[in-house]
Amino acid sequence: MDIQMIYLAGGCFWGVEALMRSIRGVTGATSGYANGSGESDANYPAVCRGDTGFRETVRVSYDPDAVSLDQLLFVYFSVIDPAAVNRQGHDAGTQYQAGVYYESGDEAAKAAVGRIAGIVRGRTDGFAVEIGPLKNFFPAEEYHQNYLAKNPGGYCHIPRAQIERLAHSVVDAGRYARPSDERIAALLTPEQYAVTQEDATERPFSSVSCGSHEKGIYVDVVTGEPLFASFNKFDSPCGWPAFSRPVEEAVIVRRPDDSFGMRRTEIRSRTGDSHLGHVFEHDPESPGGVRYCVNGAALRFVPYDEMKAQGYGNLTDRFG
Repeated sequence: MDIQMIYLAGGCFWGVEALMRSIRGVTGATSGYANGSGESDANYPAVCRGDTGFRETVRVSYDPDAVSLDQLLFVYFSVIDPAAVNRQGHDAGTQYQAGVYYESGDEAAKAAVGRIAGIVRGRTDGFAVEIGPLKNFFPAEEYHQNYLAKNPGGYCHIPRAQIERLAHSVVDAGRYARPSDERIAALLTPEQYAVTQEDATERPFSSVSCGSHEKGIYVDVVTGEPLFASFNKFDSPCGWPAFSRPVEEAVIVRRPDDSFGMRRTEIRSRTGDSHLGHVFEHDPESPGGVRYCVNGAALRFVPYDEMKAQGYGNLTDRFG
C-alpha cells in the first residue's frame, strides 16, 4: 500500500483521533503536538500553558486507494467550527486552534488541502483554520493515544452519533471534485448556472422532477455527487422537488440564510458547493417531518437501471 499522511488539528485530539480511526481506509491515527516551539516543550503540561505554539494534532495515515484525502478533509471540516480562534467546542486555548498541515514537498496534498479549504472558506464568514506545511510533530504521551477506546465514557467534543454516521459513509468526496469555474460555466445551462452558482430560485412547478416518481437517485448537476434518492422523495405543494432526507447527511451543507427578510436554512452540496435550496423542519407533508426543498435545476436524475453503469452501484442496495 502507498500510505500517505495528513495532520489535522481540530480541538481536543481525543475526539479527532477516534473519528479518524473509524474511517475506512485510515491505517493509523496518532495524537500529538504540531508546529510548536521545540521538542522540549512538546509535552502536555507545557502545551497547556498556551505559550508554546503547539496545536493538539492528529497524524493520520491512510491508504489513498481506500479513502481519498478529499473525503478525510471534508469529514474533518464537518466536525469543527472553521471560524473559531483558539478554541473548539467547550475547549479554549492556543493548543485547540484548528489547522490542517501537510508534509513539506507533498505537492498533491498541498493542492488538495488548498482546494478543499477554499471551498469551506467561501461558505464560512471569518474562516480561521490554519493551512500550511508541517513544521514539526511529536507524538503525545501514551495515555493520550487511542484515549476514547481506553476510556469509553471519556470526554469528546465531537458527538458520538456524528462519528458513527461519518464512519459508515460510502460516498467518497474524492470521486466528485468540483470542476474549474470555467468548466462549470461551459457545462451548465443558463438556468442551472444561475441556480447553483448565483443562488437563484427556479420558478415553482417548472422542474420536470416535481411530479416524478421514477426509481433512481438525484445527483449534483455540477459534480455528480449523489444527494437524494427517489425513495425519500414525496409530493409537496411547495412547487419544488421535495425530499425527506439526503442519501447521507454529510453530502449536504447547511447555512443560515436571512435574505429577503426571512430566517431560513440554505442547503448546498458538499463538494460542488452548489446552491440547492432550503431545508424546513416540522413539515406536515414530509414522512420524517423535514422537507429538503430543492431546485430541480441543481439536480441530475440517474435512473436505477443506469446507476451501476454510471458509477453509483454502491448505492443500489438501498432500494427495496
